[in-house]
Amino acid sequence: MTDTLDETVNGSRPAAMPGAARARHVAIVCDGSARWAHAQRLSIAAGHEVAADTVLARIADAIELGIRQLTLYAFSTENWARPQQEVSALLGMLARRVCRDTPSLHRQDVRVRFIGRRDRAGQQLSSAIEDAEGLTARNRGLEVYVAFDYGGRDEIVRAAARYDGGGEAAFAKLLQTPGMRDPDLVIRTSGEQRLSNFLLWQAAYSELIFRRELWPDFSRQVFVECLGEYSQRTRRFGGRTVPGDSHSDRRPVGAGAGR
Repeated sequence: MTDTLDETVNGSRPAAMPGAARARHVAIVCDGSARWAHAQRLSIAAGHEVAADTVLARIADAIELGIRQLTLYAFSTENWARPQQEVSALLGMLARRVCRDTPSLHRQDVRVRFIGRRDRAGQQLSSAIEDAEGLTARNRGLEVYVAFDYGGRDEIVRAAARYDGGGEAAFAKLLQTPGMRDPDLVIRTSGEQRLSNFLLWQAAYSELIFRRELWPDFSRQVFVECLGEYSQRTRRFGGRTVPGDSHSDRRPVGAGAGR
């Protein structure tokens, strides 16, 4: 970890890291809340409540760490297969927390946006989502994308149904994330090592980091460690590394498929 990143643990705003890649968009699969609750002998609902607190804390860290976009995987299209009681409790908690927490995020100049389907959210959560997006629409600070009832395959299929040609750029405009830059870094907590249908198109060239911590235990220190690891990686996007630019995060001209 660089000295610059070490300083952020003490609350100072990071300076630019010479020669190192900065992660401007970080996407996180927030996994492990139910397992954390079980380990703590708490209800799953209590685990999700702590997970929401962790979300707020890491948003505050992202602001201080200079991240421009943060995407959080909250509920997938496959999560409907969970027990109905758990799903209902989670939807109610999400609606309540969105209403309660959005004013604080608004005061921090955070813009809140939701991606995913909305036709199955229910009236309470749908209204909370619309109000949060409306209140923060003009904010120019950190952009937070919350992936709710989201699936990468579902997103691609829906875009493909409307696609009339024009290449990657034209197709990308049909996705649910037209204002989102591709994630520089995707982090998954809980020790699982897969994307689980998360940002399949957008994460084609993202760096991946898998951590063993369950989401409620994903601390500022762990977040900083992930950013430090990212800054040491070389990104080529299928092209060649330019001598003297080993930490480049710019896509080379003519780069296409490749490793």
